[in-house]
This record gives sequence, C-alpha cells and structure tokens, in this order.
Amino acid sequence: MTATESPQTATLATNQEPATPTTEIVDLDVQGMTCASCVVRVERSLRKVEGVQEVAVNLATNRARIKMAAGVPIAALQDRVERAGYTAAPATDAALHNHQQEETGTYRRNFLLAAPAAAVVMLVSMLPMVVAGLGPLAMRWMTELNIFQFILATLILAIPGQSFFRLAFRNARHLVADMNTLVAVGTGAAWLFSSVVTFFPGALPGISQHEVYFDTAAVVVALVLLGRWLESRAKSEATEAIHSLMRLAPKIAHRRAPDGTVSDVEAEFIRQGDLLLVRPGEQVPTDGVVVEGATAVDESMMTGESIPVEKTIDSKVVGGTINAYGAFTMRAEGVGQETVLAQIIRTVEEAQSSKSPVQRLADSIAGVFVPVVIGIALLAFLGWLLVGDAGLAHALINAVAVLVIACPCAMGLAVPTAVIAGSGSGAKRGILIRNAESLERAGSINVMVFDKTGTLTYGRPEVVVVETFNGNDPTTLLQLVAAVESHSEHPLAQGIVRHAAQQGVELGGVKVEEFKSAAGMGVYAVANGRTLFAGRASTIPGVAASPEATAWTPPVGSSVVWIELDGNVAGAIALADTVKPNASQAVAALHQMGIQTVMLTGDNRAAAEAIAGQLGISQVIAEVMPGEKGEKVKELQASGNVVAMVGDGVNDAPALAAADVGIAMATGTDVAISASDITIVGGHVERVPDAVALSRRTMRVIRQNLFWAFIYNVIGIPLAAFGLLSPIVAGAAMAMSSVSVVTNSLRLKRAEK
Repeated sequence: MTATESPQTATLATNQEPATPTTEIVDLDVQGMTCASCVVRVERSLRKVEGVQEVAVNLATNRARIKMAAGVPIAALQDRVERAGYTAAPATDAALHNHQQEETGTYRRNFLLAAPAAAVVMLVSMLPMVVAGLGPLAMRWMTELNIFQFILATLILAIPGQSFFRLAFRNARHLVADMNTLVAVGTGAAWLFSSVVTFFPGALPGISQHEVYFDTAAVVVALVLLGRWLESRAKSEATEAIHSLMRLAPKIAHRRAPDGTVSDVEAEFIRQGDLLLVRPGEQVPTDGVVVEGATAVDESMMTGESIPVEKTIDSKVVGGTINAYGAFTMRAEGVGQETVLAQIIRTVEEAQSSKSPVQRLADSIAGVFVPVVIGIALLAFLGWLLVGDAGLAHALINAVAVLVIACPCAMGLAVPTAVIAGSGSGAKRGILIRNAESLERAGSINVMVFDKTGTLTYGRPEVVVVETFNGNDPTTLLQLVAAVESHSEHPLAQGIVRHAAQQGVELGGVKVEEFKSAAGMGVYAVANGRTLFAGRASTIPGVAASPEATAWTPPVGSSVVWIELDGNVAGAIALADTVKPNASQAVAALHQMGIQTVMLTGDNRAAAEAIAGQLGISQVIAEVMPGEKGEKVKELQASGNVVAMVGDGVNDAPALAAADVGIAMATGTDVAISASDITIVGGHVERVPDAVALSRRTMRVIRQNLFWAFIYNVIGIPLAAFGLLSPIVAGAAMAMSSVSVVTNSLRLKRAEK
C-alpha cells in the first residue's frame, strides 16, 4: 500500500493548485523475519536505498514502513530486502491477516509433526538407563537405539525444523546471524556430534556410545516450534483491531444508472459522483450525501452512540454505518482510500507500524546481541573443554544451551506487541493514536489544555431557561415561539426549535402567518391569531417597564431572546453554549491522574469562567485569538510542563501542532486525523483521560516486557554457560519467554470499555 504523506495543515486555499508531493510512504510485507536482529538488518538495508529518509520495521506485523522521496521505485526497495536475505512485497489491507493465518498454520503443523517424534526420541534415549542393569543386553541394543534416534531426529530437523537451517544458511551467505542461526547451530551441533558417536565409535576419544544427544536436538526444535506457534497466535490477537476494522468495509453497492436501472457492483468500483441506492438494514457503501429519501442511520461504529441518527436530503453519511430503516439514494463523495473508515484503518496501521524511542533503543541493543551470544557460547565451549576439563560432550552441550536460551525473540516482541495491542484497544473505543511516539508521550502529560467551543461544549446555543411573565404558561409560550422561529435560520432560533422538540412540544397545530425577519432585530409573526415578536430587549420597550422582567437575572454568559405577545412582555428564553455530557467527569478524572487542566478560548472571560466553574477547570485563559493559542501553549511548556492540547483539529491547528500531544475531537463524519497525534472519534470528551490512561498502561506493559526479556537473558545465559541449564530446559524457557511477553501485552485488550 502506498500513501502520499498527509499534510499537517488543516486547510488549503480553495484556488490553490495542489502541490506535487515530494515524499511518499510505502508499506512492504517482509517475510522471513524471526527476531529483533532481523528487524535491524532489514532497516539497515532499506536505508541504503538512495532517497529513503526514514524506515520502521515491525516484527509483530512483519511490515516495513518507508518514508522516501517521491519516485523511488518499489523494486529497488524489494531488491535491497532480498539482498539482505528476506522477501518483500507491497502491503495490502488483507496481506497482514492472511500472512499471520498462514504463519500460524505452518507453525502448528510443524509442531504437531515434531512433538510426537521428539517425545519418542526422548523415551528411547532413556531406555539404556532403564535396562542398564541387564549389562551386555543393554550394550547390544545401544547401536540400534542410537540409529533409531538418528532416523527420527534427522526427520525432525529435515522436515518441521528445516526452516531454521534454511534461514541460517541464508544468513551465513550474507555474513549475518539471528535466532535461526542460534537454533540451527545448537541443534545441528548436537545432531552432528551424536551422529559421529553412533556411526564412528571411537572416533572421538573418551566418548562412549551412550553419550548421544539426539533428544536435545529433537526436543529443542519441537519446543521452539511450539513457542513460535503460540507467539504467532498471540500476535494475531494483538492485530485483531485492524482485522475487525477491515471487516466493517462494505463489499457490495447498488449503483443507479441515469435511466433509473439499478445494478450491483463491488465497493472497490464505486466512483465519485455515483448514485447509490441503500436499502433498509444494509451498510452504507461509501461516504457521501443523501440526495433522495429519509432514514435513520446507526453510526455507533464511528461515534459510539447507539441511537440512530436521522438523515434527510443533504445529510452526510459514512461508509460502513448501517441504514436502520427507509431506503434512500446517496451520491458518493469519498471513495476508496478517501473514506472515513479507510482513514481510520490507515491511522491504526501507522500507529502499529511506527516506533517509539524505547523500541528504537531495544532494536539497537538487539543488533549486536546475536554476535555477542555466539562469542559467549564459543567461550563457554572452550572454557569447559580446556579449563573445566569436562570433556568434549559436556562442553558442547553447555555451548548449545547458551545458543538456545539466548534467542532474542522476546526482546524483539516486547515493544511492538504492546504498541499494537494498545493502539488496537484505543481504536475500538474511538481513540485513534497516530504513532507509537504519540502513544508514549501521552503518558507523560501533566497539563491538559482544552479549547472550549466544540470541545467541552457543543458549540451551538441551547436553551437553558424559559422564563415567563404576567402569568403566561411556559409550554404554550414555547410552542408559539418555536413555531415562529422554525421559519428562521438564525442559530438562536434553531436552538429554540431543538429545545421544543426535546420537550415533546408539537408545532404542527400552530398556524403561523405574516412572518417577517429583520437582521439584528428579531422576528415578527401572527401565531394562532396572536401577534408575537421575539428579539433583543432593546427592540421591546416593555422590557424596561416590566418589574418582573427587570427583576429577572439571566444566566451568566447566556444570550436572551425576549418575547412580546399581543403587545405585552410575555417572557424570555436564555440560550447558551452548553457543556457536553461527561465533560465534568473527564476533568475530574484528569485531576485524579495528577494532570492540571486549562481552558484556552477566544470567548469572553465571563462566559469562559462560567463554563470552567461548572467543570472544575483550574485555570482559564480567555479572549485569545486563534493565532495566539500556539504561543500560549508554548508559554505553558516553558515552565517545564508536558502539554497536551484538546481542540477541534481545524481552528486549533496551531495550538495542536505546538503541543507535545495534539488531541483532536472529531465527529464520525469529520475525522481530523491529519491535524493531531490522537483523534477522539465522535467528540466524546470522556475519552481524553482514557487516552492518557491507555498510554500509561501501555508504557507500563512495555517496561515489564523489556525487563523480563532482558533479565531472562541476563540470568539464563550465565546459567547455561556454567552448565546449570540443559538445552531442553533452555529451549522451553526461550519459547515461554516470547509467549509470556506477547500474553502480557494482550492484557491491554482486556482494558477495553
């Protein structure tokens, strides 16, 4: 998959010709990688291609992401990967899932082939000890038993274990080594030593015929295959977020031709401007606009809201959502990789393919790990042989144990599996994390800056008080005013109409005549035979003369629509930008996490402080122009704070870019993922502390994984070198270490809400 790098600016001048992109981002599926050393080698090889700027290779997804100058041929990248000893192909959306399924199946088959045979070899190797008391009979059987073990062990190494030797030989041709080298050298040495003892008795002075280690070679291969099978299964679980998002993509669309006929087409062949019929219960095939009909659409996959959203002509619809009822016709606007769902998938892929600073550190260590281990194994062999006077067999088996236990699988998987599980968990909860570095930084935030309008509040006027004077009934007054205001497009008028609908007030029975509107003044009409005027206090003389009206105090920060009915002041409706549900809980949760909250807004101070007071926000910076918001963020950073900015991703773009972590609040139909490090789909402000908590949990798991991966080798290698760990135990421990790291990462999936 090739993607042009997303611009960081939120908008472009409408008359400006789009600039030719100077960089590209290419994803390659790389096959043949098995450990952190492989990752380092592939990255180094790709960086040698002229024009390549950045490379990130992920062991958990077998994917390489390359940022390069536009025009660099993909064939050059593939050639460089192949020269390093691996294979590469352009990544597709389904390739990751298919490759993981194939890999898991291969390891499963190989383990099921190796395990029974290895068990038989081990049992046969124990027979001489059982029948040792029979003396000559045991020695008479020794050659036959060894030959039987040789046959089974050879079959194990040649069939289910052949990949270790094939990849080790490939590495040798390129003068490099990885975990396949360690396994192949270790098991191969045990097999070769035992074969010489079996078929050339006396060729090795001081070595008796019963000192064979076919069981070591066979069981180690079986255990490593078991570890890789379990590891592959766990990796598939970690990347399930991508698979589940891909399954949301519609497969079929009903395209309407100009003559009115309808035909089914695959979703890949939808073109911008196509008219598409969507029947009840079907998925919306792509992003677009309703041009005919009315319905309600279940957008829970995007916004998390379970209540279907009403859609009429000119309403936007999002591909992958479900048409609850009523057929409608839509015009396709966003197709292919331009749909909201495709953008979300791309964002999650980017996060899972990227690297955090802690992972780059782990990879750099892994790059020199294998050569060092081979050196330690050689020293252990020579030490036991020359200094320890333990004999050739004992020296060899200790060296094999060092090679086997040092396989750096756990080290290579420690960070990427946690990043994959963490970002996937976030995606399922509507938290889109741009990259691994953002995921890491979010856990260090100690100041959270919120924009007010559209972030903490709805960004539209809502009715907060309906006040009546002179004995008027509130419901009747609201009904008359809303019926009149329904003819106006003013935001305050629309807020009154929405409030009436929310209160269940019917407007159909009100007859509105002689409607007139004057900009900045108000509206006039005759409603059910009664004259009604709604507008500012300055346009209604009776307001100043009414004791009830002058005694009433509107809520702080609200806008008031005064109502005159039949020439008398009848009441007032106060509207204000209201806070979103759970906003106060979100602020409280951040405070509990030790994070200071700041409101940064261009609104007047009185309105800003009123909202901040409701939410418990500790600091208010008001009356700030949009261009000044970035400077205010920098001032907070100058005090040594790690600052996150939460905004709408467009108006707050300078502040989002200036912050250490930019968090964009986006609705399902306007995902501003290119302008932020983290995007909250659906605008659910309560997900902001969830994002910080997810980052902290992920970093905690990464630290745990790295600790166990390193401590395992720090303890295991000396034990093996000093002869305190057999190769079979080392193989089991090596396999379980990889599985434990991946399983620990999968705990992040259980944190999903």
